[in-house]
Amino acid sequence: MESRINYIENKIVDSFAVKQKMSIWKLKGDKVVFTNGCFDILHKGHVTYLAQAADLGQRLIVALNTDASLKRQGKGENRPINNNDARALVLASLGFIDAIVFFDDETPLSIIQELKPDVLVKGADYDPDEINHESKKYIVGSDFVKKNGGEVKAIALVEGFSTSSLIKKMKD
Repeated sequence: MESRINYIENKIVDSFAVKQKMSIWKLKGDKVVFTNGCFDILHKGHVTYLAQAADLGQRLIVALNTDASLKRQGKGENRPINNNDARALVLASLGFIDAIVFFDDETPLSIIQELKPDVLVKGADYDPDEINHESKKYIVGSDFVKKNGGEVKAIALVEGFSTSSLIKKMKD
């Protein structure tokens, strides 16, 4: 019998392994949902968002920013708080997440194109109908997913929960 920690760790995979998993899932007729982010300090807003994303299909893949890609985003001098391995392990422990894959680019576009998910999800601070790639509301990869017959969805955010506000609260 596989230990629980091994079960969790086995959800953290590279893009080749997640594509293999997706082939099996698709053969079974499962709808694959994809989202991405840094998920630095997991909180109620993250868990609610991810659970609702998982409800949009049978399988949920989370693409996780590497530490280096987070640094390049300029989220803050001391970010990430938790390194990518720690963030991945915590996310993988959520039962409704089926796979975690890292991405090191500025955006998840290449991993979205590689995986071709059925549903692409972001928070409601993004707009699934935005087509201007320069807009802050544009969902990276949305045009690709739609062209391939997929759906793009936005999920309402839980008010009062953000990693930045939690960090600020800890400093006060």
